[in-house]
Amino acid sequence: MNSKKGLDFKHKEVINIKDAKRLGFVQDVTADFKTGTIKDIIVPGNTGFFSFFSTGNELVIPWNAIKVIGTDIILVDY
Repeated sequence: MNSKKGLDFKHKEVINIKDAKRLGFVQDVTADFKTGTIKDIIVPGNTGFFSFFSTGNELVIPWNAIKVIGTDIILVDY
């Protein structure tokens, strides 16, 4: 998979192909600054009303779990 810019992932919905569960929307990415590649995408772990106020429960999905990057969604095997 070609490397992408972190901003290309913002606001894309992440769906797990194992169970078709909607995991949420990409909130952030982590990168390897030496190589300039994305290491992980970060999705808020709790999609409930109060998740806006909580911290530390996000899902960190490794790059190798990403299977398809579409226009609006990202399919992962997570």
